[in-house]
Amino acid sequence: MHFLKGLVLSLLPAAAFAAKKPAADKFQQFHSKALSANPLKLDDGVYSQLTSGARDYSVAVLLTALESRFGCVLCREFQPEWDLLSKSWMKGDKQGASRMLFGTLDFIDGKNTFQSLGLQTAPVLLLFQPTIGPHAVAETGPIRYDFTNGPQSAEQIHSWLARHLDGRPHPHVQRPINWVRGIAITTTILGTITFLSVAWPYLLPIIQNRNVWAAISLIAILLFTSGHMFNHIRKVPYVAGDGRGGVSYFAGGFSNQFGLETQIVAAMYGLLSFATISLALKVPRIADPKTQQIAVIIWGGVIFVMYSFLLSVFRIKNGGYPFWLPPFS
Repeated sequence: MHFLKGLVLSLLPAAAFAAKKPAADKFQQFHSKALSANPLKLDDGVYSQLTSGARDYSVAVLLTALESRFGCVLCREFQPEWDLLSKSWMKGDKQGASRMLFGTLDFIDGKNTFQSLGLQTAPVLLLFQPTIGPHAVAETGPIRYDFTNGPQSAEQIHSWLARHLDGRPHPHVQRPINWVRGIAITTTILGTITFLSVAWPYLLPIIQNRNVWAAISLIAILLFTSGHMFNHIRKVPYVAGDGRGGVSYFAGGFSNQFGLETQIVAAMYGLLSFATISLALKVPRIADPKTQQIAVIIWGGVIFVMYSFLLSVFRIKNGGYPFWLPPFS
């Protein structure tokens, strides 16, 4: 009897050790798998085994839907960044000092998990913190990362994880060298240098031509004084309906305008400028008096009509504008 009692007492520590051992061995088991294939490919059973019960490790699980029939563009865009992050982390932490695991659960393999979590959208990133051990936290529920601002980079997710993994190593993201991009940039630079060396004798006279620069300057001045930057800043519509089945080309009020309105105003300014320059510089050089008189009448009429139209636009923008000229009122 005393022998049996002593045997039972001697086996109690071994039983307690055996009870604790699975929790400790679980990380080593999954960490060994992650060394050869990371992130871990999960299903309902593996997800439950990895996230339930006592754990002395952290695990980040990406719940996604990669098949094209689900139409999750964001899932497919983010997946390469997720793979890069998990592989970089594992490459920098082969010994498992950070006690961190990465897993991916696709909707095809984890329908029950999606239903139990009440997920209606994807992707969703969950971070499960340790429940035992030196890094255990009081809150046992997962921390959720929502992709509200579109696809995230591996560096952004790395920063988010690092904030929640205090006192542990955070291996940096190591992006592979993009040889195709390097070759493309080098080829483009060499091609540009070759083109410039061959075409420079023909380009130099054009670059040094004052008329070309004058034309570019005038176009830029007309474009920006007519409200081009306003359109880009405010993202204004090109045109709008007038409520009667027609189209409004001018928006009422000085703080509003349409894209087409900017082009019309720029064209008016350009025509007025060209007419004024012609009257000042071109017409005086006409030798024939009768032709000169006709040119004065034509360009004067153009200025009068366009200025009348410009005043009518002012009245559209502000109904209280008091000035007008025929034929537009």
